[in-house]
Amino acid sequence: MANINLLPWREWERERKKNEFFARLGLVFVLGAVMIFAGGWFLDGATDDQHTRNGFMRDKIAVLDGQIAEISELSEKREQLLARMRVIQELQGNRPVIVRVFDELVRTLAKGVFYNSVVMSSKTLTLSGTSESNNRISTLMRGLDESGWFSGPNLKGLRENPQAGAQASDFQLTVRQTNPQTAQTEEG
Repeated sequence: MANINLLPWREWERERKKNEFFARLGLVFVLGAVMIFAGGWFLDGATDDQHTRNGFMRDKIAVLDGQIAEISELSEKREQLLARMRVIQELQGNRPVIVRVFDELVRTLAKGVFYNSVVMSSKTLTLSGTSESNNRISTLMRGLDESGWFSGPNLKGLRENPQAGAQASDFQLTVRQTNPQTAQTEEG
């Protein structure tokens, strides 16, 4: 029989497969590294793009926040202007009423009664003065009560004043100012 040695062929085949395995393993390693670097590069680029977008959005949001603040300031200014307009309109509307109140104060003033001060806060008038007698103060209070522009006279204080006369008195009274036109409107 012929003496054939098949062992070197098997060793060569084993060596070739081993080399082929390491070549493929190296190729897979290189491809994996390339893919990892390409993926990292792609993700870094995507992250940079997102950071750019976020910066753009932050800038636009800052602009919009500035516009919102400006709108808020304008709204506050508008409310202040409207409040001023209401006050001015109220003053314009009350101008004839104030004249009428002073006119009624003069009309209801009894003889022998003198006002020293007239103070109005809200719709309440505080009248301070001097009277020749207590009967004149009563006449003043009746006149104020009968007037359509005043209601509820209330005597707060009364003091004798001998310097002004024998029966003279200093007085202080309060009365509410009403508007007969609004009273008629509310009744009708």
